[in-house]
Amino acid sequence: MPVKGPAPLSVGFRTLTTCAAAVIVLWGIRQLSAVIAPAFLALTLTIAVSPLRNRLKGWAAAFVPLTVILLLLCALGGAVVIAAARFAALVPSYADRYRRLLSSAGTALHDIGIDQSQIRKALSGIDPDRLIQAAQGLLSGLTGTVTAVVITVLVLYGMSLDAAVFRRATGALATERPDLVSALRGFARDTCCYLVVCTVFGLIVALLDTAVLALLGVPLPLLWGLLSFITNYIPNVGFVIGLAPPAVLALLDSGVATMLWVIVAYCVLNFVIQSVVQPKFAGRSARLSVTVTMLSLLVWTWALGALGAILAVPLSSFARAVLLDADPATAWAAPLVTGTEPDTGTGPDTGPGSATGPGPEREG
Repeated sequence: MPVKGPAPLSVGFRTLTTCAAAVIVLWGIRQLSAVIAPAFLALTLTIAVSPLRNRLKGWAAAFVPLTVILLLLCALGGAVVIAAARFAALVPSYADRYRRLLSSAGTALHDIGIDQSQIRKALSGIDPDRLIQAAQGLLSGLTGTVTAVVITVLVLYGMSLDAAVFRRATGALATERPDLVSALRGFARDTCCYLVVCTVFGLIVALLDTAVLALLGVPLPLLWGLLSFITNYIPNVGFVIGLAPPAVLALLDSGVATMLWVIVAYCVLNFVIQSVVQPKFAGRSARLSVTVTMLSLLVWTWALGALGAILAVPLSSFARAVLLDADPATAWAAPLVTGTEPDTGTGPDTGPGSATGPGPEREG
């Protein structure tokens, strides 16, 4: 009698095993977030300047892109530190007005029939001194990012030196591992396009927000414009994060009317640009569906913190490239992640080199 081999695993068991492995990997990533987050940021920045590197040769191909990245990081970091220092110095001057607003809110709630004890209980956790301490502790919190900055710079230096070698190595592997090389090149190309889209729209939003806040007389309009630019890299909900601080400051500085104007302006400008127009371009460049993008934001923020929110789309794009595009056995699931219709043709365009995956002949 012929010997029977082991029974094939059921689809349900394989799915359960995959989900369990994903949970374990994400837990491990969270434990190592202090290293993984800045390292992936360095990888993303290295990819961002790859078009510049491809136009240079020799030592210039390594050090010119690195210098550009470091100058941009220094400029952005300096702007954040200066703006945070001004904000920390400004907040204490609004403590009395903050207390008066809380008192007025308590009176209004009492007038509509809410019990005084309930009001005191609700407002007990809203302490103006906590707001002042949080603002004054903002600068000390920024110093906690020194480790992440050092790791990012060190990894950036290594990746800049190894970029040319890695490119030649992937070129040599193109014939033996075409799917893997195709997936990595596609990830690099998608990430570069996504960063260009987010940067362009972020600059537009930041300039418009700064102009509107300056016209309304809201303090520190440049700081809130910078915040709008940074939060533009957070998909879908970035404009809400960028709206809260200037709206509260407008309320404390000029009253309810100015706060409402700030909210209206942000909803018109930021929501239309960031949540309606930009996702059409960003989704195509990153090749991720809206649902996957939202889930990515939640998962990577949990795993990596604030940097995970900013890098959510590149992280998910990398996971898609490695887990789906690089393996012909799982490439069928790519349309479920990208939100595109699968190619039903049987010609040479089907597979990783089709519309749902980058061809091996294209460089990242």
